[in-house]
Amino acid sequence: MKFTVNSMALLKHLTIVSGAVPSNPLIPILENFLFELTEDKLVVTASDLQTTMTTELTIDADGATSICVPAKLVIETLKSLPEQPITFLLDLDTFAVTLVSENGKFKVSGENAIDFPRIPPVKSSDEIVIPASVLARAVNNTLFSTSSDDLRPAMTGVLFQLGENNTTFVATDGHRLVRYKRLDIVSESEASMIVPKKALNLLKSALQNDTAEVTMTYTVQNAYFKFDQHSLICRLIDERYPDYEAAIPTANPFTMSIHRVDFLNALKRVSLYANKTTHQVRLKISETEVLITGEDLDFSNEGTETLSCEFDGEAMEIGFNARFLTEMLSNLDSNLVEMQLAAPNKQGLLFPKLKGDDEDILMLVMPVMLNQYV
Repeated sequence: MKFTVNSMALLKHLTIVSGAVPSNPLIPILENFLFELTEDKLVVTASDLQTTMTTELTIDADGATSICVPAKLVIETLKSLPEQPITFLLDLDTFAVTLVSENGKFKVSGENAIDFPRIPPVKSSDEIVIPASVLARAVNNTLFSTSSDDLRPAMTGVLFQLGENNTTFVATDGHRLVRYKRLDIVSESEASMIVPKKALNLLKSALQNDTAEVTMTYTVQNAYFKFDQHSLICRLIDERYPDYEAAIPTANPFTMSIHRVDFLNALKRVSLYANKTTHQVRLKISETEVLITGEDLDFSNEGTETLSCEFDGEAMEIGFNARFLTEMLSNLDSNLVEMQLAAPNKQGLLFPKLKGDDEDILMLVMPVMLNQYV
């Protein structure tokens, strides 16, 4: 049996789902893509048992069947070929797969598709439709603040809170927090779920069509995302999310307004001279300017830079992790940002000066203790 497909089209679809292929699979067959064919369609599935992604594309086939093919080898082969029609010859007795290009022939060992784990579909009436551009923006604004600490699994994902008035996305690692609200996404029934980081990274890579809509269906255990020719199902994190609202201060009376790009670039330069473990920078803020200092006493390195700002409050000196600040500023798109402060040992809040009518974003960062108030 055989089928023919455009090499670049196939590579594009395989690249999208390849993120679901585990590097150290629990069972060896998960190193493969599952190819399911009809006469005019190819459905490709990749899974690590927790996250499964599928994509479909148009092909020219002479029948219907299914087979598993080694993911890494097929992708690397397609990457090295110029755009051209590729024919796959399938031997269903030995599960051998031969890729035939204009000038070459490449034979790989496939596996029986019956051994590939079947992921049951999510059967639920609870669903919400989100524009792809909105979901991509929500993921981009929160994903970087998730934790990598497996001992706190709830923080390794993003909290989705669906409500009748808005939808809120929250991420925190204990040192910083992002709360992103969309007023234009509402749900008839309230729900709360923690979506894992890996699934959201896959969504982030796949959400390239701004005009598409994503249909999200969910149960207590799983979430299912369907858009364009792609679908993703993931197991939700079954943990209690921290009470993030209690961590957000209600009164930060001092406000610094500053140009975002200038602040971001200055932090990047000064942080080169900061301690490589703590990434600590010092902000000495006065009414019209802020002095940014980074130093590494072990190597006698020091960098300083002064920027203009508008500060409404008492002169203050406060320390922050430069890496956290630069990531936050990089994910905002307002020309001006506002940082609300209360004291050198209190959380700082970062807001864009200008924001969309249907969105509300808050970023919180914990301070680093400086010597003079240890």
